[in-house]
Amino acid sequence: MRLAWVAALSFASGIPYGLFTDLIPVLLRSHGATLGQIGLLSTLALPWALKFLWAPAVDRLGTRRRWIGAAQLGLALVLVGLAWSGANVSPAYLALILALVALSATQDIAIDAYTIELMDRSELGPANGTRVTAYRLGWIFAGGLLVAASAPLGWTAVLLVGAAIFLGLAALARLIPPTTVEREPHQPLLEPLRELFTRPAIGVAVLFVLTFKVGDLALVPMVKPFWVDSGYSVQQIGWVQTTLGVGASIVGALAGGLATQRLGTFHALWVLGAVQALSNLTYWAAAVTGAQTAMMYGAAVVEQFTQGLGTAAFLTFLMTLCERRYAATQFALLSALYRVGGIAAGALSGVMAERVGYANYFLFTFGLALPAFVLLPWLRRTLARD
Repeated sequence: MRLAWVAALSFASGIPYGLFTDLIPVLLRSHGATLGQIGLLSTLALPWALKFLWAPAVDRLGTRRRWIGAAQLGLALVLVGLAWSGANVSPAYLALILALVALSATQDIAIDAYTIELMDRSELGPANGTRVTAYRLGWIFAGGLLVAASAPLGWTAVLLVGAAIFLGLAALARLIPPTTVEREPHQPLLEPLRELFTRPAIGVAVLFVLTFKVGDLALVPMVKPFWVDSGYSVQQIGWVQTTLGVGASIVGALAGGLATQRLGTFHALWVLGAVQALSNLTYWAAAVTGAQTAMMYGAAVVEQFTQGLGTAAFLTFLMTLCERRYAATQFALLSALYRVGGIAAGALSGVMAERVGYANYFLFTFGLALPAFVLLPWLRRTLARD
C-alpha cells in the first residue's frame, strides 16, 4: 500500500514536468515560436532549482498532505489560465508558466520528503523504481497523451483536462496517511544545511550532483522542436510518447530500481549513468540520417528507457544523502542543484541548435554528460554512510 501512495504522488509530480518540457514547446512551436524563444523558456524552470529556499517552510509548517493538496489546487487554476490565454510568449503567459513551475516545485518538496519519511532506507531502490515509473507516466500523460489529444480536441480542451486531473488529485491528497518521523518545528533555519555540508567529502558529492544529469537536461528542450521541424505531426509526437514511450519508461525505471538494489548505488551510477549518457547519441544518429521514422522512433524509445535507468540510480543516491529529519530541505537542495547546470544549458539550447544544427547540438549534449564520471571514484567515501 505504501508503494501505491508513492506511485500516485509521483504520477502527480510528473504531470507539470511533461507540460513544461513537452506540451508547451510543441504548442508554441506549432504557433510560430522561434527555437531561441523556446530555449529561453528553460530559464522559467528556475523555481525547480531554487526550491530549497522555501523547503524549510515545508519542513516546519503544516503537514505534507496540506502542502501537496494546496499545490495541486494551484496547478489546476494555472492550467485554467493557460487554457484561456492563447499560445504566445506574452508576459502574462510567461507568468503563468512560471507559476506552474513554482507550484510544481512546492508539490515536489512535499512529495519527496513524504517518500523519504515513508520508506525504509533498504527499500529506496525498489521505491525509486516505482517513483520513476509513475513520474514518467505522469510526464508522458501530459507530454504525450495530451499532445496527441490536441489534434481532435484542441489545446484549450486538453489544458482543461489537465486542470480537472489536478482537482481530482487535490481531493485525493486528503486521504494520504501520515508518517511517524518526528520533525523539529523549532529547529534553527539553517540546521539542515549545516548538517549536510559539514559531512566528509560532501563537496565531491555536490559537484557530482551538478553534473550527472546535465547532458540529459540539455537534450530535452530541443527534442520536441526537432520532431516538429522534421515534419512529424502532433499526433505522431504524442503517440510515440504514450505507446513506445510508456513501455520503455516502465521497463527502464523498474529495471533501474532493481539494478540499483542489486549492484549498490555506486556501481549503479557507473553502469546506468553510462547507458544514460550514450542514449543522447541516438538523437544525433537520427539527425545525421535525415530524421527517418525508424531512427526517430528508436531514439525516443532508447531515450525514455535509459532516462528511467539513470534516474532511478540518481534518486537513490540523493536520498541516501538525506537525514530523514530534514528530508524536505536537504532533498530539495540536492535535487535543485542538478537542475542548475540543466537550466543554463537549456537556456542556450535553442540558440546553439540554430547556429550549429540539431546533429552537432545533440553530440554536444553527450559530451556534457562525461565530466560526472571523473568524480565517481571519489564518491565511495560519501556513499559509505549508506
